[in-house]
Formats: sequence, C-alpha cells, structure tokens
Amino acid sequence: MIIHILTPIAIFGFIAGFTLFAVYAERKIAGFVQDRLGPMETGKYGLIQTIADILKLLQKEFITPSAADKVMFAFAPILIFTAVFIGFSVVPWAADFMPSNTHTGLFFLMAVVSIDAIGILMAGWGSNNKYSLLGSIRAIAQMVSYEIPVGLSLIAAVMITQTLNLNEIAYLQGVSSPETIYFMGFWDVTDIGGFLAWHIFQAPHLLVVYVIFFIASLAECNRAPFDIPEAESELIGGFHTEYGGIKFAFLFLAEYAMMFLVALLGVVIFLGAWNSPLPNMGQLRLADWTSGLVWGIFWTLTKSLLIVAIQMWIRWTLPRFRADQLMTLCWKILIPIAFVCIAISGLWRIFVIV
Repeated sequence: MIIHILTPIAIFGFIAGFTLFAVYAERKIAGFVQDRLGPMETGKYGLIQTIADILKLLQKEFITPSAADKVMFAFAPILIFTAVFIGFSVVPWAADFMPSNTHTGLFFLMAVVSIDAIGILMAGWGSNNKYSLLGSIRAIAQMVSYEIPVGLSLIAAVMITQTLNLNEIAYLQGVSSPETIYFMGFWDVTDIGGFLAWHIFQAPHLLVVYVIFFIASLAECNRAPFDIPEAESELIGGFHTEYGGIKFAFLFLAEYAMMFLVALLGVVIFLGAWNSPLPNMGQLRLADWTSGLVWGIFWTLTKSLLIVAIQMWIRWTLPRFRADQLMTLCWKILIPIAFVCIAISGLWRIFVIV
C-alpha cells in the first residue's frame, strides 16, 4: 500500500523537477542558438529564474472568463496532465523497476495518452475564445493525424519483439536476451550486448522507424516545427490563451511531461532502454559491469534527456511548418514509409531472427 502511494508521488516529483530543469535548459539552448546568454539575472547564471516564474504562477489569482464554460474550462488542464501522467505507469526505468509490469503496457500507454486530445478540445471550446478554439482544432487535427505514423512505427517494432510488455522489450536489448539475433547474418549480439544489442542495430530498418517515431512524436507534443496549434503570431497562445496561474502551470507541466514520456518510450523500444551502451569485448565485460538498478536508471535518464535536448535544439533551429506542409509530411511521406517498414519487419522476423 505504501509503495503504491509513494510511487506516483515520486514520479510527479520527478516530472515537476524535470520541468523546472528543462525550462531553464531550453532558455539556455535558445540563447546559445540565437547567440545570446539567456536568463542571467535571477541567481547565478539565472539558475533560479524558473523557480521564480513558477512561484509567480502559483500566486496568481484564479480567473475564469465570464463567457466560458466554467466546468470544462477548469477540468481541461487536469485531464490533459492526468492523461500524460498515467502514461508513466507502465514504462520501465531499470530492470524490473517500473510502477506496473503489464503485458499490454505499450497498448495501454498509447490508449491513455491519446485522451489528452479530449482535454485540449475542452480547453479550446470551454474558453469561448476564437483563438483558443482554432488552436484546439488545429491541435486535434495534428494529433489525430500523427498518431497514425506513431502507431505504425510501434507496430513495426512490436513485430520484431513479439510483445507489448515494455519491460520484456527492454530485456530483448541486453546481454540476457532469450533470442539469438544475427546482425546481417554475421554475429550473435546476445553475449556482446551494449549498443549492438539495441533494436536499431539488431534490425537496422528500425533506425528509419525510430526517425519516423521521433518526427511524429514532436507533432504529438505540439513542438516546433509542428507548433501551429500554439502559433503566437497567429493565435496568441493557442488553446491555452485564456489560462493563467496554476491552470497554465498544469498545461505547461503536461507539455514537458509529454516531451520526456515520448523520449523515454523511444529509448525503451529502440535505444536499449536501461541497458548499457558499452559492449562486452572478450574478457572486458563492460556491459556486465555497468548493469544493475542504479546504472539502469542512469542510462535510462541519460538517453532520455539527450533526446529531450535534441527536441529543444530542433525547436530553435527549424521554422514552423504551414498546415498543408504538416499534413503532406504525415500522409504522403511518413505513413507510406512506415508501411514499408512494417513489411520489412515481417520479412526480418521470418528470415533473420532464429
């Protein structure tokens, strides 16, 4: 009972801490890309600027527009954050270290996270603001469209792994993998481990699948260059235009939690999860020495945070897509390539994995 209570509290605490760190890191990355310093005034090198911002948000008055649907307006941020937060319940952080080890974990995660589209619609419609409504409609059209390449990319990976259990998928990328997979027919990676046992190296076409997953996950998070639902130059702030204070903080928290969740999911399925990237080389057992609970959490966080850093770098590097470009990329490029990768996964499962 105590564990079941403490686990979600610990995950929520981590998400809150990660968001504070990620906002500061994003401001510094943006400053670096734009040849400036970023926040420097509040604390040494601006380290407590984000803490000052969140304290200001927490102290703001609760304001609900007079013409808004008060129930929908108030409940939307809670629903959006809860949908993302529940997704962390089935993701492993280290070997057998996960809140819920379920055989349908991947399916559950995709189902529950998709609920946040309902919350976004509630936020836009409940605000009774034309900018909010347009932002929510754009966001839902984008999220529903890009859920298809995300789903297809995960199907291509699941065809290789033959399981929806994320913990078992992680085990398949370590030295204790129960299956023998010969890379291009030349070597057995079961004992070597390290990065050679990651799925993108076991089945090289999964590298293309991961690129599809990564691009589509950016759109799912409404991150640049797929941020037309929040286009400040057109919609003020998108579906959260009317939100402030703690309600805006929850929407902000959900966005950064979603960034980390999709990065973590990609790491678990494609990039070795909690397994060490260091391979065994003869008597030098690097993969064996850098394993265990602490090392597992370390590798999971390191890989995931690196992916989050790439997401931030892309935001401040690429221009925003037009709506037609966004849909063309999804329906005419990513989805056809994903179908080809599914066919390759079927052939790979038949002829390569023994």
